[in-house]
Amino acid sequence: MVSDTTIREKKLQKIIELEKVLSQIQDTDVLLERILTEARAIVHADAGSIYVHEDGMIKIRYAQNETQRRRLAPGQKLPFNFFSFRVDEKSMCGYSVLTGKIVNVPDAYEIDGLPFVFNKQSDMLTGYRTKSVLTVPLRTAAGKTLGVMQILNAEDEKGNIIEFDPDAELYIAHFASSATQALERANLTRSMVLRMVQMAEFRDPKETGSHVNRVANYAVEIYDHWAFKHNISIQESEKFRDTLKIAAMLHDVGKVAVSDVILKKPDKLTDEEYKIIQNHTLVGASLFDDLQSDLDLMSRDVALRHHERWDGKGYPGKVDLKSGKALETDPETGRPKGLHGDEIPLAARIVSLADVYDALSSKRSYKRSWTEDEVLREIQAQAGSQFDPELVMDFFEVLPNIRQIQLAWPD
Repeated sequence: MVSDTTIREKKLQKIIELEKVLSQIQDTDVLLERILTEARAIVHADAGSIYVHEDGMIKIRYAQNETQRRRLAPGQKLPFNFFSFRVDEKSMCGYSVLTGKIVNVPDAYEIDGLPFVFNKQSDMLTGYRTKSVLTVPLRTAAGKTLGVMQILNAEDEKGNIIEFDPDAELYIAHFASSATQALERANLTRSMVLRMVQMAEFRDPKETGSHVNRVANYAVEIYDHWAFKHNISIQESEKFRDTLKIAAMLHDVGKVAVSDVILKKPDKLTDEEYKIIQNHTLVGASLFDDLQSDLDLMSRDVALRHHERWDGKGYPGKVDLKSGKALETDPETGRPKGLHGDEIPLAARIVSLADVYDALSSKRSYKRSWTEDEVLREIQAQAGSQFDPELVMDFFEVLPNIRQIQLAWPD
């Protein structure tokens, strides 16, 4: 029989090994989702949520619920509402942030002698019964709380709901320390990416932080469904989605080299102005020409190819990346021959769809925002011409999640 001491040692060794896995994830949101998944696995929890702590507010980023997930069709995700609330002692998460302590509640419906109560609204809407709750602050060595994990309903080997015991607290405390270090690194990456986005925003007011966050999150949702259908391994899928999330945010960074006069023009562009603005794809790609990582490669592909079309009528087409001169010319138009179909990198095909959906849905100084029905009809109409028809199908499959992302990142 294996001793309790041996079990603890194996658990703690597993947590140490996870530290390396977490340190390789570059995007903050992808990391948060993985942290929640691994935390639940460590203590055999049925559900949970993970939040970020910013400017005195706690904002939910991901929620997971295995009981509810089993009710969905294969490949589907649970849609959930993005919301935020102020840090105070009236919530478990707020109390944990303020005190820096792990909060272990045996039954969320029977809390006595503490300043907070459990909000039953989600349970009432879904028919779920939250019982045991472990709330854990993600606190840096300097005492700054970056986020909060809330893990729900520990289970025994037979699937019965049990309390989180002292060993569970020990494991999660160790894991939270590693997770927080990884989160600090990912936040630095996110900050550098957003600085590059902000440079583009100085030129083009459409390239806002909200816009690029929406596009990046849409792209990951579309990819996840595509990867499930193609039986992509979890390891490969997670690596791709992590890289895609950052590359998608940088899709229009080449606009830093385009004149304000053109980017901010309220009227229709002339043919000459349109040719100039098309150069942002080449400029964006040139920022990543010293390829040193998978992120560099995908960022270059997305920046360069997100205006290519499935039917081959997009741009910049088959050109020399340094000079912009055509390597192959379309005999009908005299312009560089466009990439078509699977010639276009998958990441660029996904971002193209996500970017157009967001652009059509958003109000601009030169146009009104389209209604959702108008946008969806246009997306469907462009399947097989502008967009990869398979990805359009994936888009409609994850549309509930797309709508929630749109609400989470308003202009």
